[in-house]
Amino acid sequence: MQAPPLKRLLDVLREDLHLTGTKEGCGEGECGSCSVRMNGELVNSCLVPVLQAEGAEVQTVEGLANNGTLHRLQQAFLDCGGAQCGICTPGMLMAAAQLIERTPHPTMAEIREGLAGNLCRCTGFMRIFESVLAAASQPENQAQEKAGDAR
Repeated sequence: MQAPPLKRLLDVLREDLHLTGTKEGCGEGECGSCSVRMNGELVNSCLVPVLQAEGAEVQTVEGLANNGTLHRLQQAFLDCGGAQCGICTPGMLMAAAQLIERTPHPTMAEIREGLAGNLCRCTGFMRIFESVLAAASQPENQAQEKAGDAR
């Protein structure tokens, strides 16, 4: 795919690749709604020119699910009410995935720190933090098992 080199990664993901899970909140890198993982590092896609992403591995919130089965974080956000209006949720999920990959059993303080670059404008953060804590306490495949039970 070709795109103008200075076009924002966020716009390429949403407009050209139709990966609309990543959201734009502020457009200034302050809210974290557009967070994606690029080569394993969390970045604000609204600040990244697509040229910078050339050859990089980019993971969006769509990449958390596995063959239609929700990632344990996605399931925990549903179960614990961590998803509110949906603007911040993709960025929160990406930051939380980064956190539990590096710290599999984070404390509440580590969760607060790990999600510090993400803002939620419609509610407090407790349900979000509780969702991450719940997901971290589950085995990685529990969401897959739960989905299998529902079939």
